[in-house]
Amino acid sequence: MYLPFLYLFPLVTLSYSLHAATVSSSQSVLAQGSSLSIEKKDHLVSPNGLFTAGFHQIGQNAYCFAIWFTQPLIDGNHTLVWMANRDEPVNGKRSKFSLGKNGNLVLTDAGQIFWTSNTNSKFPVELKLLDSGNLVLTHIDSTSYIWQSFSSPTNTILPNQPFTKDTSLTSLRSLTNFSSGFYKLYFDNDNVIKLLYNRDEVTSVFWPSPWLLPTLAGRSTYNNSRFASLDSKGRFWSSDSFTFLTSDYGKTLQRRLTLDVDGNVRVYTLNKRRWIVSWQAFSKTCDVHGICGPNSLCTYNPETGRTCSCMHGYKAKNHSDLSFGCEPTFDLTKHPENFDFIRLPSVEFYGFDSLYISRSNFSECQKACLDDPNCKAFQFNSDQGNAANFLCYVKTLLYNGIYMNGTPFITYLKLPKTNVLSYNQKVANESKLECSTSIIKLKRPYDIKHANGSLKFMFWFSIILGGIEVLCFLFFYHITKKPSRKTTQAYLATATGFKRFTYVEIVKASRKFSEEIGQGGGGIVYKGKLPDNRVVAIKVLHDAIQGEAEFLAEMSTIGRINHKNLIEIYGYCAEGKHRILVYEYMENGSLARNLLGASQLGWQKRYEIAIGVAKGLAYLHEDCLEWVLHCDVKPHNILLDADHNPKVADFGLSKLFHQDVKEDSKVSKIRGTRGYIAPEWVFNLPITSKVDVYSYGMVVLEMITGRSPTCDQTTYYDEIVEQKRLVDWVREKVHEAHGNLTTTQLMEILDPKLNQEFEHVQMKNLLRVALQCVEEDKDARPTMSEVVKILLDLGIDC
Repeated sequence: MYLPFLYLFPLVTLSYSLHAATVSSSQSVLAQGSSLSIEKKDHLVSPNGLFTAGFHQIGQNAYCFAIWFTQPLIDGNHTLVWMANRDEPVNGKRSKFSLGKNGNLVLTDAGQIFWTSNTNSKFPVELKLLDSGNLVLTHIDSTSYIWQSFSSPTNTILPNQPFTKDTSLTSLRSLTNFSSGFYKLYFDNDNVIKLLYNRDEVTSVFWPSPWLLPTLAGRSTYNNSRFASLDSKGRFWSSDSFTFLTSDYGKTLQRRLTLDVDGNVRVYTLNKRRWIVSWQAFSKTCDVHGICGPNSLCTYNPETGRTCSCMHGYKAKNHSDLSFGCEPTFDLTKHPENFDFIRLPSVEFYGFDSLYISRSNFSECQKACLDDPNCKAFQFNSDQGNAANFLCYVKTLLYNGIYMNGTPFITYLKLPKTNVLSYNQKVANESKLECSTSIIKLKRPYDIKHANGSLKFMFWFSIILGGIEVLCFLFFYHITKKPSRKTTQAYLATATGFKRFTYVEIVKASRKFSEEIGQGGGGIVYKGKLPDNRVVAIKVLHDAIQGEAEFLAEMSTIGRINHKNLIEIYGYCAEGKHRILVYEYMENGSLARNLLGASQLGWQKRYEIAIGVAKGLAYLHEDCLEWVLHCDVKPHNILLDADHNPKVADFGLSKLFHQDVKEDSKVSKIRGTRGYIAPEWVFNLPITSKVDVYSYGMVVLEMITGRSPTCDQTTYYDEIVEQKRLVDWVREKVHEAHGNLTTTQLMEILDPKLNQEFEHVQMKNLLRVALQCVEEDKDARPTMSEVVKILLDLGIDC
């Protein structure tokens, strides 16, 4: 049902975005010191009129700064080709895209920085939107570019746009959610252009076919230039020898190459205001890895397209989003003697074999799966090269499931015997999965609808009448229902010693939630003022079910701590569905914002922040009433007061430990943020306080270098270019200096924003500590109290 829509309109925006795209103030050049305002609907338009750049609506009160084809499609929608802030939409009021006098491009929402080009120039510059769709920052009367949108594509490249080793395409999250999705097109280190499926628990390359050597897949690994391009006539050429011509090759037409939501790469040609697919990497979309999520089967029919279904004994995790896949209705780890298998002919699950047995028999393969509590299924197939030889593959993860009628693959699915008896011999059950229709929503109530007097009267009359009815119902409910002592006592127990605010008080203190200051784990944070004139941060947790769990976690944790480097909580609200926390207000926001923006954080401040955060974590691990693991230490969760003193915040992901339990602990699922997560989480090893130590080390490296741990670092060796993790990049620099870094070598590592101003002994000391904290072996990492001691002892040199 959704496949034709996916093929024809993979990048169209929501239906109401046409109004947002109405041009009221257009130009092709943005001068230095000028800005584009979201409220004035300012735009840049290319000289040929083909492309427009400006704020584009991508959800409810959610906007990104983007480039799109000026002419709308036949349905009135526009096609986006580039986005600056796809993962952090801005609000429809008080958002601006500015070219500063220092030559830096900055996207702000109510004065807060959401994106920046990190550029700087002493000479006059201007921003131009070219006829090619490339947005470029250039010196006046110069042909060289300081920054260009072509160097940081999102999910699309345009004709003659270079695709290189330094660029990649990332799919959208869904057809209506424009944030980063799960598929990536990039040049790998073997000089081959590849497609990658990447989620927290699974990563796999699926194009070209991973079981083929590059040469057998028609690719060359010898050309290390790593360059590709699509021309306007429909020819694609890549340095790894991969080339193709579109079905309409030869005519100069409007085209785009896009990595779609479903993980397929397609070239689209514009024909009578419709996008027509003129080439695609996969004709059978079930060949795309992860397309139906875990524990599900993909079935492809040329007439009806792709269908995703849960297997027998499994149910859909989310009926509106196929990427979540399915989950078992049983527990594999309990009563292994009660399990048996059902036979699924023509079904294969590619990858994730925990055990491979050659020359196996059926009984041996079945026993191997029954003996392994993590085994979910096994494949038992004859060797195509030797029909007398059978191969056994034991599966602990069921990803990339595909049903292909007539193929020799046979999968035996492990199920409780009760489920085996009820199996109806169908390949898959009736639990079908559908494409996501979720829409990004920013809960920032700035817009006020204006109506005439009659409508206002009817509106308020309806509200008052409805309010009276609700009050009568609540009064009747209150006098007839016995209060839940368990719920009341639970909240009072977690909130002992704090003020309990009513929702009305919260609304008044926040001025009806009028000033948003950030978004954290599980909620939106607003600025407010209490009756005693204290300025506070008011964190409104999201929905009632998830919000309540996070509310109890934060209250029970924060209620037991008291340290100058940990955020202080003043009170809470637990009224109806509302779960709200009232924190102290931190004037300078998060460390992440300070590192990203035009930071005033000099070296000494950064060193003091590192010490303060270490002290706060040491208190959590060793000195407070209960042993606490933060589990999500990152710059976004480190807040700075007016004097840039740090306080660790957001304990929604914390894990409590009793003081008499210092040994390894088991945690149910991975917690934290990519780039700051310790190896223990990934490899399912026992979790200790050393996971916080690892995350702290990554934060310190980011403060020193100004580089994000989630971005690869580029290193040049005589025309050979390598992409390295931040940790590997820093370690290599230290190794090259044999541990004795010179001033010049230190400045190569140091954040350029510090203008080479730092204290040598402190720098070496902090760098040594950071590298110790990010050791792969948790036992090689220091404790946080040891980190504090080292940082305070400036006599120790590297």
